Amino acid sequence: MHGNELAAAAEGAGVSLNYEAAIAGGIPIVKALREGLAGNEITHVYGILNGTCNYILTEMREKRLSFETVLEDAQKLGYAEAEPSVDVDGFDAAHKLALLASLAFGTQVSFDDVYTEGIRHVSLQDIDYAEEFGYRIKLLGSARMTEHGLEQRVYPCMVAKNAPIAHVESAYNAVVARGDFVDDTMYQGRGAGAGPTASAVVADIIDIARGFATTTFGVPVSELRAAEAAPIERHRGSYYVRLMVDDQPGVIADISAAFRDESCLIGSMLQRARSQTEAVPIVLNTHACEEAAMRRTLNRIEALDSVVEAPTMIRIESLV
Repeated sequence: MHGNELAAAAEGAGVSLNYEAAIAGGIPIVKALREGLAGNEITHVYGILNGTCNYILTEMREKRLSFETVLEDAQKLGYAEAEPSVDVDGFDAAHKLALLASLAFGTQVSFDDVYTEGIRHVSLQDIDYAEEFGYRIKLLGSARMTEHGLEQRVYPCMVAKNAPIAHVESAYNAVVARGDFVDDTMYQGRGAGAGPTASAVVADIIDIARGFATTTFGVPVSELRAAEAAPIERHRGSYYVRLMVDDQPGVIADISAAFRDESCLIGSMLQRARSQTEAVPIVLNTHACEEAAMRRTLNRIEALDSVVEAPTMIRIESLV
């Protein structure tokens, strides 16, 4: 929240501000971005930045438990606080992403520009459908420069099961940095706990004892740029959508028309047979389209008499 002011104060006093433990626990990602990858132009940095959410999503998938049940277990184990909002609503990951973005792109820290969603709305049903489509659901923090400005976002998304980050499970964290010379580099490890945190803190203390000093975000504070924020509405990607509808003639046609009119192309669709309840699920994924168009489409679909609850939408990340 005050990274720019703290960095300026440290620079003015001629001292280092070290904070390796503030991002991804024991993973030395600050050193990697500020030193090891200093010869690269970073084009994309993303990762699993909150172990609590990753633990919850892993347990839901592997043990077929509801979000509420796993959250209660996580609280008993000490992974989640008694008031878990900072973790499960994405704010902890957003704090870390704001620092990563500044390190990666030489921009001023801007937490207010991080678009943030949590995992409360992710259901076991969505996790099952993700597996059927060939994806895993992860809470990702992602930052990259786009033609619309710096895109910083935290939300649950679907990643292909063959992507390395899809296999980072339980309370582990992982960060991927993409540079123009090194391509993708991935860092994985424990994101919280006494040991990993102590490891990062002691590494910073050793740097200070050795007399090693560097700027807080890799460049002098005066050179940090105020990047224009890319609005989430300009984000372009594919989407997973789950609808609960009355099983009646014309429903598919109405839904297809809503997608057609916003030029959002449906990639594939699943419709389950009538169950004992009146509502049945329709699940689909789309080709890439702009988020603003997707939101207009879903608003139109939600207004249909045949749709019995608000649509569920989860973004699909290509990670390329």
